[in-house]
This record gives sequence, structure tokens and C-alpha cells, in this order.
Amino acid sequence: MPEGRTLLERACRGERNGRVPVWIMRQAGRYLPEYRKLRESVDFKTATKTPELAARITLQPLERFPLDAAILFSDIMTPLEGMGVRLDFDPGPVLEKPVRSATELSLLEPEEGTPYVLETIRRVREELPSDRALIGFAGAPFTLFCYLVQGEGSKDFMEARSFLREEPEAASRMLELLGAAMTRYLTAQAKAGADVVMLFDSWAGLLGSEVYRRFVLPITRRAVCDVREATGVPVIYFANGAGSMLGDVREVGADVVGIDWTVPLSAAVERLGPSAVVQGNLDPAALFAPEAELEHGIRAVLNEGAAARAHVFNLGHGIHHATEPDRVAFLVDRVHEISAQG
Repeated sequence: MPEGRTLLERACRGERNGRVPVWIMRQAGRYLPEYRKLRESVDFKTATKTPELAARITLQPLERFPLDAAILFSDIMTPLEGMGVRLDFDPGPVLEKPVRSATELSLLEPEEGTPYVLETIRRVREELPSDRALIGFAGAPFTLFCYLVQGEGSKDFMEARSFLREEPEAASRMLELLGAAMTRYLTAQAKAGADVVMLFDSWAGLLGSEVYRRFVLPITRRAVCDVREATGVPVIYFANGAGSMLGDVREVGADVVGIDWTVPLSAAVERLGPSAVVQGNLDPAALFAPEAELEHGIRAVLNEGAAARAHVFNLGHGIHHATEPDRVAFLVDRVHEISAQG
């Protein structure tokens, strides 16, 4: 594929080309009536493992809205099953038993462990318009570590955070293995047809700078570097809740840094540097506001994003399941129209 063919790819590489590209985290999901209808006859786990269904869900938002990218319908926990972890969703991820050692995990072989993910990407690639990008993704090593050690979702992941201090060598070995596995996983996604890949570090904000730099930063930086060297595709890194650590996040070396809605993009650029490309960061709650207020929020984010080398418009977190689809249509149209005006 020609390098930087789509608007999103060019933005991820630091180019500004008229309007700002827009996509939405969790854009393939429960707020769409067509998704809910499909899910009436199939559970979440089956949907992610059936390429025909996963490809259809991935493309649903683009059939309704002129978004600039599709993001793979999957889950950050999906590759862990290919590493020997038994889990289910109730509705969030629940492990049969917590994992506290790297010896309990196998190194992921994507073509064997997650062939359905790669087949989904190939199917989407065949149907996706040439001017729209396809985003692959994975959970960042620390976020996966949190679920593995905790055994389920949590507000504070105290078991996982304590394990870093109690068993630092075992924790480091687990993180290194997860880093190597997600490098393979993202590389395979890019080779299957993803134009851009993203690392979701959903729980990085639970850490302070010292612990982040000791345990998380080196592993994540290596994964980003290795994926880029192996594939040449841009890498987006979203460290949720890590606004106070953007100086550390900068050292990960991602092409694009996702910013949650609690930090103005201009302030993020001050911490990341003027060459930064940022993604975000409208508060998902803004989609419940009257149209005039929503447009005000859209304009504010676009104005803030002008401080960056380039900007990918997104929410500052995943879209809420109760959001009305017509608000998403309004959002996408206004981002395109306003940003095209310069």
C-alpha cells in the first residue's frame, strides 16, 4: 500500500492536509442499533472470534458515518487466550484464575493463537474504501498485566500494583513477555492489512512517574520501536489518566499520543514537545449536550489541537453506549466542516 495514502495515516506521520481526520474509540459497539441487533443472536466472545461477524461489525460505523478510519472489532484480552490464559466476559473480562508468573504464559504466535483476528483484518481490508484507514490494536503490556494479576476488572487494580512492589522480578518477566507478545500481535495485524496500530494503556494512570518509568516505560518503548521497525506503520499510544506523566509518555516514542479529556491538547503539546502529533480529546459526555454546546466543544478541541504538529480528532475515551447515533453524525460532519475552513 502506498505510504500515507489515507488522511489518517498522513496525520499520524505529522502532516496537515486541510481537514482533520476523525474516528471514535469504541465506534463499533453498543450505541449502534445495528450492532445491538446483531448481538441478539451471538455473544461477544463468539462475535470477536468469527471473522465474518467481526468484519461486519468493524464496518458498521463507516456505513453510517463518514469516519476517516475503521478500528478492528476485537478486545484487548483476545490475544491472551493464545498465550494459554482461560477467560470469559461477564460482562468484563474474568480469568479462570489470576496469573502471577511468566511461566504460566506462552509467547503468542498470532497465526496460530489469533488467526481469526488476522482473517477479520483481511476481510475488512477487502471491503474498506481506499480513502479510509484500518486501525489494529492491542492492550499495552501493563494494562494486560493488571487483568492477569487481578483476575478481573477493578477500579484500582490493587493486587496488580502491589505485585509490582512485592515481586518486582516476576512482574518484570511478565511485562517483558507481554511486550514481546504484543509486538508480534501488532506486527501480524499490520502485515495482514492494518494501516495504523494502537496500544491502549487503559490503567497507566494508576501509576506514579517513578513506577511507570521503572516497569512500564522500557517495555512499552521497545514494543513501539520494534513494531515500527518491522512494519513501518504509525503507532498510536493512549495512556489513559496519565496527564501528569506526559513527559514520561513522550519517551515511549509513539507516532501519535492519545490524550484523555482531562488535559487540554495545547497543555499536552507543551509537555510532549512541538513536534508531537496528538489524538483526542472531546469528553464523551459532550455528545449528550445540545447541538450548540456540542459544536462549541468540537471547536474548542480543534483550536487546542492546532498547537500540535498534527491532530487526529477523537473522544478522550470510548463512546458511551447510551449515545444517540445522530450526535455522532453531527460530530463527524462538524469536525470535517470546521477543520476544512482552517
